[in-house]
Amino acid sequence: MKKIAVIGGGASGLMAAGEASRLGADVTLFEKNEKLAKKVAITGKGRCNLTNLCGVNEFLQNVSANPKFLYSALNYFSPHDCMDFFENLGVGLKIDRGKRVFPESNNAFDIVDALKKFVKINKAKIKFAEAEKILTEDKKISGLIAGGVKYNFDSVILCTGGLSYPGTGSTGDGYKFAEALGHNVIDLKPSLVPVEIKEKFCRDLMGLSLKNIRLSVYDGGEIIFSDMGEMLFTHFGVSGPLVLSASSHINTSRGENHNYIITLDLKPALNEEKLDARVLSDFEKYKNKAFKNSLGDLLPKKLIPEFVKILGDKYKIEPDKKINSITKTERLNLVRLLKNFEMSFKKLRPVEEAIITSGGVDTREIYSNKLESKIIGGLYFAGEVIDADAYTGGFNLQIAFSTGKLAGKNAALQ
Repeated sequence: MKKIAVIGGGASGLMAAGEASRLGADVTLFEKNEKLAKKVAITGKGRCNLTNLCGVNEFLQNVSANPKFLYSALNYFSPHDCMDFFENLGVGLKIDRGKRVFPESNNAFDIVDALKKFVKINKAKIKFAEAEKILTEDKKISGLIAGGVKYNFDSVILCTGGLSYPGTGSTGDGYKFAEALGHNVIDLKPSLVPVEIKEKFCRDLMGLSLKNIRLSVYDGGEIIFSDMGEMLFTHFGVSGPLVLSASSHINTSRGENHNYIITLDLKPALNEEKLDARVLSDFEKYKNKAFKNSLGDLLPKKLIPEFVKILGDKYKIEPDKKINSITKTERLNLVRLLKNFEMSFKKLRPVEEAIITSGGVDTREIYSNKLESKIIGGLYFAGEVIDADAYTGGFNLQIAFSTGKLAGKNAALQ
């Protein structure tokens, strides 16, 4: 019987341990925290967006780093398989907008409990001890040291997560293990993280959520991201689903040598011509009002004062000017700002605030069909420690589950 160690008791680690045990291996999972799956428990603000119900090809279109590498893992354990897996463990599921899948209870602990149940049913052992060193002989796994004790193992599955949410135990241990064993770790940076904005108006707009808008990111005039959805203004800048996804395209490794501009199209369903007609209609309705009091049908109340101020600063439109005195040029400038509301990127928030870590163990050094190291025999990788990440919407947890399942299978059967 193969003896396998799994390092890390999160989403990928629990899945790997349960799968390897199910297939007949003698498995011990090592977790340095006092509890399992601490990060899963806070995912999706405690609701746990566990997957996204789409086909493999559509799924891979939402992977921002090394999508092809994940093809085998997603075919072994697809989003449909994931839903069946949790439903068979007694978790009722529901599909939200954007094909996002949540437990019916909106309680992430139902997913945590199901993963624990999977491990328990298949009789994998759990030790709450910190792995300190992975041992090898002749470029093959021979065991590990955890909690000061030496153990013999045939294989090790590294499921230690990234650097985000360090309070959950994701403190970069896996990258150190990988490098010590000869692996290259691709530059680590925060991903799916809020963004700081240079303009001060964000603080005044704090708490304002915008829905059904288009957010685009430009780098030196070239568009690098554009999508529709929701965003939120904060005291430091912007956050929300659109911003988190956009952040994975922002490369700050160049230091100050970037020129990112974020633009909002506040009326993406209308082109400029149709929007101008809509504005004309509103102006007729409010023709005797001051300009600053005429935008209630176009914009959220909280946004209007900042919007009027920007129009005044940029296009010299006076806030108190009567609507029946607004010129065509001034009206078209209003339309342009509605379609192109600009914000200047300052920086990404720190990795501790990121949902995931971008970068990780170089996928060129891992067999994608086995998730085994090409450098050390019997060393497997799963989850966020690998350089493969995706947008927000349940994709990253599915990657953790799929890679955990495939690594567990191959560690047990190879």
